[in-house]
Amino acid sequence: MNIVLFGPPGAGKGTQAALLVQRLGMFQISTGDLFRENLKNKTKLGIEAKTFLDKGELVPDSVTVSMVEDVLAKLGGKKFILDGFPRNLSQAKSLESILMNLKLKVGKAVFLKAPYKALLGRLTGRRVCKNCGTVFHIDFSPPKQAGVCDKCGQKTIYQRDDDKESVIENRLKTYEESTLPLVEYYRKTGIY
Repeated sequence: MNIVLFGPPGAGKGTQAALLVQRLGMFQISTGDLFRENLKNKTKLGIEAKTFLDKGELVPDSVTVSMVEDVLAKLGGKKFILDGFPRNLSQAKSLESILMNLKLKVGKAVFLKAPYKALLGRLTGRRVCKNCGTVFHIDFSPPKQAGVCDKCGQKTIYQRDDDKESVIENRLKTYEESTLPLVEYYRKTGIY
């Protein structure tokens, strides 16, 4: 069964998706990870996405949808988890069309939520290794040595621009306006 995980930034979509991948052997499609990969490689998409991500805004639907479609087309029938996509009704409808064309479907849409204060704390405390992408948290899972990645040993741990408090507040506001309506959309489809 293919799954859509959605909810506010910091609700645990990536964490839960990783657990499902590990237990069920599914393929995780995280638009955030895809954007970061493009940012790291300084692709045209990455440069375009950065201007929006740094302000806590959503990357335009056309860019996001095309990127996800490309990944889905290459899966070769492997079961997948969409982590944080779709983020709005337009993307949900585009996803429906893509899946129909690829003869795929989503079996469940799972909504994750958490209190605002918890979301803020989770996101502002997150740190990432620029070198290998390992994620840490200053309170819950700090590196053994401050600023040094436990996995690759590089001193490249930093706070992403989109994890700063002012940006997060904007991300949460955007979420409420754009993503929250997906609850009703997926209820109507019967897969919520």
